[in-house]
Amino acid sequence: MAKYKHPSRKKRLAKKQEQTKWAPFWTVPKIYGKGRRVHPGRHTAVKRSWRRTKLKA
Repeated sequence: MAKYKHPSRKKRLAKKQEQTKWAPFWTVPKIYGKGRRVHPGRHTAVKRSWRRTKLKA
């Protein structure tokens, strides 16, 4: 990847980076109930890793 990124490419990369984050912690009790302990990454919309999936940006 180039040292200086074009603004449109940088915008696309930023959007993809945002999609890899976990869901907020308060969604766990909301979905599963108070007693259940589940990792918030389990119900994140898009899961992507820099190792597994490459971008076509």
